[in-house]
Amino acid sequence: MEKPVLAILAAGIGSRYGGLKQIDPVGENGELIIDYSIYDAIKAGFEKIIFIITRAIHDDFMEVIGDRIARYVKTEYVYQDINDIPSGYKLPTGRTKPWGTAQALLAAKDLIKGPFAVVNADDFYGASAYRTIYEWLLSPSPNDGKLRLAMVGYRIENTVSENGHVARGICEANSEGFLTSIVERTLVEKTKGGARFSEDKGETWREIPAGTLVSMNFWGMHKGLFKMAEDDFPSWLDVNLAVNPLKCEYLLPSEIGDQLRRGVTEVKVLESLDTWYGVTYREDRPGMMAAVEKLHAKGVYPKPLWK
Repeated sequence: MEKPVLAILAAGIGSRYGGLKQIDPVGENGELIIDYSIYDAIKAGFEKIIFIITRAIHDDFMEVIGDRIARYVKTEYVYQDINDIPSGYKLPTGRTKPWGTAQALLAAKDLIKGPFAVVNADDFYGASAYRTIYEWLLSPSPNDGKLRLAMVGYRIENTVSENGHVARGICEANSEGFLTSIVERTLVEKTKGGARFSEDKGETWREIPAGTLVSMNFWGMHKGLFKMAEDDFPSWLDVNLAVNPLKCEYLLPSEIGDQLRRGVTEVKVLESLDTWYGVTYREDRPGMMAAVEKLHAKGVYPKPLWK
């Protein structure tokens, strides 16, 4: 059995931060959020990391992140390309936006030979999430024709920002802990009791109860995901190019949600009680820094992180 590898979705990191050199450290010794993710992954057992980036940010990425990380773990790189779409389709005139996380992951299909995990580059998931997903990836999978996946789920109240709205994949699971649906909500904000979402730009709101599980794009997968996503890409383009040709995105949660509806995939939900951290807004950074400092003080991480 191939050892599990970790794929890190980092193609959009430059555009989100206005250039890699403008990423703000969250640790007092210059550590970035991605440093903690990689440290946790190595401790959990991952021995190889595949970074999915764009060629435009390659040099900056190597300078800020890649050259340092290569001292501690084997690394490989693949590139998300906006022109990498199925045969017979053309890039819409005026389109500059990448195609989203599902299309980005397809860039790694030739490098990944066995089980793998997928995370975002700019999310702090917590050490227990990496241990849990690594153990799941080592477990045997029934040979009944279904694609077996896993998702680390976080409670909604542990993932929302104090400083503005966020997008979250709202999940439902059955009594056996398998995902039954995942719906992407793009306007979610914190409330006293948990969170709420709007589908009409804030005109009306619906409550999301505390304890509701959400996807933060932390997945355990097997190689069969690539063929399924590749096969589904053309039909996704047929629907979405007609509606929003310049900005539609082929997203992992949406693709997996569609697989669930068709009954071809089974997703085990691995709940994390950790608090997810991210810097969606500039105002989120002080809270992120304080949380990291507490984890260092408790001995969860050494200081500095990379000795």
